[in-house]
Amino acid sequence: MSSEPEKLGLKELIAMGIGGMVGGGIFSVLGLSVSEAGHAAPLAFALGGVIALLTGFSYARLGLCFRSDGGSFTYLEKAFRHPNIAGVGGWLLLMGYIGTLALYAYTFGVYGSAMLGGGEGDAWLHHLLSSAVLLVFLGINLRGVRAAGSTEDVIVLVKILILMLFSIAGLFFIRPDHLLPVFNTGAGGLLMGAALIFVAYEGFELIPNAVNETRDPDRNLGRGIIISVVVTAGIYVLVSLVAVGNLLPDEIARYKEYALAVAAKPFLGHAGFLLIGVGALLSTASAINATLFGTARLGRVMAQERALPRVFAMQERTRAIPWVSLSVITAVTLVFVNLADLTVISSFASSTFLLIFASINLAALRLRRRIGIVTAVPLTGLLLNLAAWLVLCAYLWNNDRRGLAWMGIFYLATFAAEFLFSRRSLLQRQDGDS
Repeated sequence: MSSEPEKLGLKELIAMGIGGMVGGGIFSVLGLSVSEAGHAAPLAFALGGVIALLTGFSYARLGLCFRSDGGSFTYLEKAFRHPNIAGVGGWLLLMGYIGTLALYAYTFGVYGSAMLGGGEGDAWLHHLLSSAVLLVFLGINLRGVRAAGSTEDVIVLVKILILMLFSIAGLFFIRPDHLLPVFNTGAGGLLMGAALIFVAYEGFELIPNAVNETRDPDRNLGRGIIISVVVTAGIYVLVSLVAVGNLLPDEIARYKEYALAVAAKPFLGHAGFLLIGVGALLSTASAINATLFGTARLGRVMAQERALPRVFAMQERTRAIPWVSLSVITAVTLVFVNLADLTVISSFASSTFLLIFASINLAALRLRRRIGIVTAVPLTGLLLNLAAWLVLCAYLWNNDRRGLAWMGIFYLATFAAEFLFSRRSLLQRQDGDS
């Protein structure tokens, strides 16, 4: 007698969302946020959480309506008749995940180098570790070794416990003069801080992809997204509050890439530095494995839907391992992580997901009657995502025009790739019909 496959409950969905969001982002982008938002960094993380929460409502309604594993790509296909829109969205989604992979690998390299005693002159060690962790998980995914669900749950629990220990212990050592005045860099700094760190909220959109494996999705899917975003935002606000309250601005500027570990020293000593370092290594390694696994399969699905070259759908005959997709994605990430700095990587990843989430809110807005959502929710989400994206572009224009230029080149290449590929596919279909 065959038993039905086990379904995901509310707890599993929440763990999936928190695990996806609390990856390497908070460990690396905290310094960026504080350098821009100053004492208002906790408010910047809270604002990012509000934007993510509104977008989460749109994802929940779209997920329940279409119940597809294709996620964002499918929603864009349903909302817009022109196939190029979904195609561009799919390409952007792939690029966004490559950006997050680069961020996780960069963070792994930074913390690994710091824990091994590497200094500013040991950039080679950082690059070596960043590249090595990507190649290791490429090898694992090519061999088809899947991390057991229980192992992933343990990693999620460990990193949350580490961050909560840091937050609770650090609250007792906060210096009020480090927090006041709240808007010491101005309201513009708050907005820039929120835009720069938005990539730290990437991950909750994975929950609707599991709608067909969810128990009672009508009840649990939306709740899973909302609770995971709220809990993650709460963790981020607490962590950033403790960091700002224990470090001086010049310390944050000096140790920007691993400011969180340095922030643990005043009240936990060197053990706190190592504890945060271990948490960062565990989080980024887990996030790289999960993101590489999911992104490669997104590439395969898009190739099967003729939105990517068919070569991305190639897989081994005996095992469903998309080896071409895995190899190409890893190769592009290796180039990105070794040529760009933290600001460029974080800005690119945040920018891409702000655009993707804006398009998902627009899709929900267009389909609002069909999916049963109040107009104000996707409209507000759309406007906030676009506003944050414009603020991010303004920040890059004022501080890193080269990075902004490279980001523009990436986007132009994405549009060109979709246009050229779609035109070729159209010609091939017309030749086949004649």
